[in-house]
Amino acid sequence: MNKKTVKDIDLKGKRVLMRVDFNVPMADGKVTDDKRIKASLPTIQYVLDQGASVILMSHLGRPKGGPDPEFSLKAAAEVLAGHLKRPVQMANDCVGADVEALAKALKPGDVLMLENTRFHPTEEKNDLELAKQMAALGEVYVNDAFGSAHRAHSSTEGVARFLPAAVSGFLMEQELEYLGRAALNPEHPYIGILGGAKISDKIAVVENLLGKCDKLIIGGGMANTFLAAQGLNMQDSLVETASLELAKSILAKADGKLILPVDAVIADKFDAEANAQTVDVDKIPAGWRMLDVGPKTLAAYKAALAGAKLVVWNGPVGVFEFPRFAEGTFALAKMLAESGATTVIGGGDSASAVKKAGVAKQMAHVSTGGGASLEFLEGKVLPGVAALNDK
Repeated sequence: MNKKTVKDIDLKGKRVLMRVDFNVPMADGKVTDDKRIKASLPTIQYVLDQGASVILMSHLGRPKGGPDPEFSLKAAAEVLAGHLKRPVQMANDCVGADVEALAKALKPGDVLMLENTRFHPTEEKNDLELAKQMAALGEVYVNDAFGSAHRAHSSTEGVARFLPAAVSGFLMEQELEYLGRAALNPEHPYIGILGGAKISDKIAVVENLLGKCDKLIIGGGMANTFLAAQGLNMQDSLVETASLELAKSILAKADGKLILPVDAVIADKFDAEANAQTVDVDKIPAGWRMLDVGPKTLAAYKAALAGAKLVVWNGPVGVFEFPRFAEGTFALAKMLAESGATTVIGGGDSASAVKKAGVAKQMAHVSTGGGASLEFLEGKVLPGVAALNDK
């Protein structure tokens, strides 16, 4: 993607306003998973090493209509200070005269964490007055929050209009490079894998990928709707009846590219402890439902992946929250790890699946943004990316 990065501009002595994604899991006022904070460290450290000061902003959770101590970024600032091995000053807001005074007093090497941007309800409306006040804090804008890039908010899109330089950080750059390969300039053979519960959530991705990839593997709940569209009785499996006609039209124009399950691990109820058996997809008994793909399907997946140069995966192929019905998803993750292809994992549940399968480090790229990566793969322009300066 042809966007400027932190390496393309002079940062020495500048106050750098950086949008990060510190929307981290919390419990009892403590950060329970600091993966996103760690992911931002290379960009923060680079900016500091260039002799700049850093002002960080992020959202956290969904506070209702104003400040709420439960959603404060104070705990994230403390974790960050531990990683950076330097103090991180905490502001009591993300805009205003007091915050501006703190920002203007920063010296090279100083780090200031702003309070949750969503404490201002107009942030999510891309309020330009709020964006202007945010911009007043810094001299350069850096966006390293790919997970929020699909939203046009004051801190992701609006603020970029008011500063002379708006560039990407390293995390954003890496996301754009790998997802850009898939969306714009894929190597072939290119295999897409889509799972998850609903076809309606991913219809635009299905259509976009069908135009680009050589094979498209479909698993998870969305596969049930395609199988039902072929006339199979899926019994108690999740089927989106409202999407059956859509599935039929996709099957008609898929040109043989779709790979659907041929056998299934079925259960007599939607429960981790349900009775399970493996049957062909056209032999599901009454009262049973498909919760994972079977061994014949995994063999078909393996054959489709042979010789692939690029694989993009978004969504599990079974109910992997239940260990008994996670085997298909984990087997697929291991296949990708051994495939020799450039493997791009599209965030969300797929990122969690490769981590649980112990193969996350063997993937070329695991996206930090579920919703953002999905929209990127749909071929949409992400507002937070579009706002950055072109090279």
